[in-house]
Amino acid sequence: MSEVVSPKGKEYLSGWTPWRIRRYWFYGLITIFALVVPWIRVGGNHLFLLSFDKLKLHLMFIQFDMQELYLMPFLLMILFIGIFGITVLGGRVFCGWMCPQTIFRVVYRDLIETKLLGLRKRIKNKQQEPDYSKFENKIKRLVGILLWTGLAFIAAADLMWYFVPPEDFLAYIQNPMDHTVLIGSILGIVAFLVYDVIFLQENFCVYVCPYSRIQSVLYDEDTVMAIYNPNRGGDIYDENKEKIFTKQKDLLAVNTNAECTTCESCVTVCPTHIDIRKGLQLECINCLECVDACTEVMGKLGKPSLVEWSSEKETLFMKGKTHYFRPKIIGYMAILIIVSVILGMMGSKKEYMLLNINKENRLYSINKTDDGKVRVDNAYTFLVQNTLNEDHDYYFDVIAPEGMEGKIKIGEPEKPFKVKPGIVKKKVVVLYTDEMLVKDDRKDTVIPITIRAYATDAKDKVVVTRQSTFTFPREDLVEEAEKN
Repeated sequence: MSEVVSPKGKEYLSGWTPWRIRRYWFYGLITIFALVVPWIRVGGNHLFLLSFDKLKLHLMFIQFDMQELYLMPFLLMILFIGIFGITVLGGRVFCGWMCPQTIFRVVYRDLIETKLLGLRKRIKNKQQEPDYSKFENKIKRLVGILLWTGLAFIAAADLMWYFVPPEDFLAYIQNPMDHTVLIGSILGIVAFLVYDVIFLQENFCVYVCPYSRIQSVLYDEDTVMAIYNPNRGGDIYDENKEKIFTKQKDLLAVNTNAECTTCESCVTVCPTHIDIRKGLQLECINCLECVDACTEVMGKLGKPSLVEWSSEKETLFMKGKTHYFRPKIIGYMAILIIVSVILGMMGSKKEYMLLNINKENRLYSINKTDDGKVRVDNAYTFLVQNTLNEDHDYYFDVIAPEGMEGKIKIGEPEKPFKVKPGIVKKKVVVLYTDEMLVKDDRKDTVIPITIRAYATDAKDKVVVTRQSTFTFPREDLVEEAEKN
């Protein structure tokens, strides 16, 4: 009877796509998304724009005034709760797959230094730094710095487009002396990116970024991460995290079933310079480069990788399958849904004009008209802001309490007034009555009224209501004015 031969090498790895290649594709999609989004406009509004220049917030193609920035805390809550939820579920997958720092380092190290300039021999060896003692490599490094500086300008401009829309950005940079804050911000971002990506490198992830310190609080035994399987590979480190084996023969002498070849491919490929066989470390960014390296080595032997994207529960403790939809994850999802619904509800109450009403210090004035009637005036200051992108004519109605309908009238202005986009217009308004609204000889009467303001050419869309008051004088003051 013939023995079944297990496939090895290329045959075993046929159809396998390294995580590194998948990450490259994902990085490309994120980059395209980040570059394209600022240019997309619907009705003149952006998907997301926080304009400090024009004091506007654009969200989901709806424009909000800075007075409506109460929406920003909800956006920040969604961002941070989302990242925390992703961390509980997939470890530092954000760091390895979405963080700009990681993407920029891959572009510089793997594309520019390795593929284009040949400064590094292989992408798989990230521990060996180029030999800069050679004149040729010094020139190549200078070229690499220049190439990355150019890309850094694009990245800086892209970031600024979320604060200064591209249509304004392109006009502003043509007059740099008039926009020194913008130019200074771009140069500052470029300087930081050059220093960070070329000189600070992954030390930013290890020593600067606070996210790595937070992860230990968020992890549980079901969190998915890059993890070495000591049950198959054998213990390379002791309980004190001290390395005890560097050669396979020494490992096999202690554990005859250990499968680790001690080739250290998982170590040389790691961008943050850690040994995944040591266990969970805050430097790990879940890029899964070590998983690829071990998959390739063990695949040649016809065996599955010793480093897996799995959980401690499944791989280390062997307690069963990983529970993805566990109570903690469901809790994060519920919070995100609740916050998103609240954001949607508050955003749907968007007002297309802003109106502040301030009553003047003098409560009222009493005058006798030519036809012998007593007229009581109340003066107000209306601050009207047009939050849309086109001119509108505005006017308003006065809604009086029951029994007083139509008795409080508009004295000034007598006709609609125009307000340009983004402009706050100050308008003096006079309301009056020539009827006896209240007979009270002891005190003035404060009458609640509602002001319904609107754009005359878009009454259904551009309309707001505000509460105010109309002060009517004592009866004896009215009678006295009537006699004069």
